[in-house]
Amino acid sequence: EQYVDMRDMFDRGDIDVIGNATQNYWHGLSTIWACQAGKHIYVEKPLSHYIWEGRQMVNAARKYGRIVQCGTQHRSETKFAQGIEWVRKGNLGKIKYITAFANKPRASCGKRETPLPIPETVDYDLWCGPAKKVPIYRDRLQYDCSFDFNTGDGESCNQGVHEVDVARWCLGEKRLPRRVMSIGGRFVFNDACDVPNTQIIYYDFPTAPVLYEVHNLRKSKDSTEAPNFRGERVGVIVNCEGGSVSLYRGIAWDNDGKQVASFSDGGDHFANFIDAVRSGRREDLNCDILEGHISTAVCHTGNISYRLGRKASNRRMRRAVKKVPLFSEMYDRLLEHLSAHDIDVDAKTVTLGPWLQIDRENECFKENKRANRLVRGFYREPYTVPDLSS
Repeated sequence: EQYVDMRDMFDRGDIDVIGNATQNYWHGLSTIWACQAGKHIYVEKPLSHYIWEGRQMVNAARKYGRIVQCGTQHRSETKFAQGIEWVRKGNLGKIKYITAFANKPRASCGKRETPLPIPETVDYDLWCGPAKKVPIYRDRLQYDCSFDFNTGDGESCNQGVHEVDVARWCLGEKRLPRRVMSIGGRFVFNDACDVPNTQIIYYDFPTAPVLYEVHNLRKSKDSTEAPNFRGERVGVIVNCEGGSVSLYRGIAWDNDGKQVASFSDGGDHFANFIDAVRSGRREDLNCDILEGHISTAVCHTGNISYRLGRKASNRRMRRAVKKVPLFSEMYDRLLEHLSAHDIDVDAKTVTLGPWLQIDRENECFKENKRANRLVRGFYREPYTVPDLSS
C-alpha cells in the first residue's frame, strides 16, 4: 500500500517496524513521529539534518522506548570489527591519525531558467516538510536534494558519515572533536546546488585527528577516471606507528609495505536491527541511534565551518593550515586536484572555513552564535522538530 502522508501509515496498529529512507531533511521529524506512534525504526544515514535535531531523535527513542538503528552498515560488517579490534590491541602501535575519503564523481545538478515543474502526483508542501518551501532550479527533484543545504548535507555528510563513523569507532571517541576546520568549494559546474563538491576537513579528536577528503570531480579535466587515495576510491586508512590498515579493504601493512594481516567480510545490518527488535534490547544493536547521532553530528561540524567560510587566497589558506602539518599535506592534495581541473586557487576561488572550537559536552560551538544557529537548525511550520530534552 502507498501513502501520501506517512503519519497515516504510522497510525496503523498492525505495523511494528519502519524502514526510514526519506530525504535527509525528513529523517528527524519522521523518526520522532514513528517513535511517538510506538514503532521501531531503521533510519538511513545521515541520521539528522542538524546537530540539535539528532539529539532530539535520541531523546525520542529513549522517551518512547523504541529500538532505533542508524543505517551506517559497516558497524555490522565483520572485517571492520576485526580490523578495529586488531588495531586496538596495539599490533601496529599507537594510532597517529586516520585518513578518510570519498572520491565519487558526480554530474552537474543543472541550472534551469525557470522553476522545475512539480508533478501533480507530488504534494509539494508535504514533500518540503521541515525545509523552506522554495522554487527548485536544478534538473531533478529527488536525489539531488542531497546537494542543496536547504534539504541536504553534501557528500561529506551524505557519504562521509560512513567513513567518519568507522574512524570514530576505531578511535573509541564518544563525543564530537575538540575543534574542526573545512576548506573547499563547488567547482567546474555553475549549477543550482550549493554544497561543496571538493572539500577537506580536519576533525581534531583527543585520541588522534581524522582527516576527511571529498572529490566529486573526476581525476582531471580530461579524464574519465575517479580520483583515488592509495589506490582506493572510498575508504578509511588508519595510520599507526608501525604501519597502516585499510579498513575498507580489510588489509594491514607494516611500514615496509608488507601485508601483515587481513580481515574477512560478512554481516547483515538490517538483520541485526530485526534481532534487536525481537530481543527488545537496544544493547543488541550494532549502531544504536546515539552512535548514528554522534557520527552525523561530527560531519555537520565540518559543514558548518565551510558554511561560515569566505573565499580566500592560496596564501591566506597556507597560513591557516601551516601549524598543522597533516592539514597542510591534505591541502596540498586539494591544490593538486584543483590544478588538474585548471582552477586558479590564487584567484580566491576556494572557501576557507574558520577553526571552530567545540563544546563537546553540550554539542555546540564555543562563543560562536552564527555557528550555533546552524546547530539548532531551521524549520517550517507546522513541520517542527519538538524539544524532547526534558
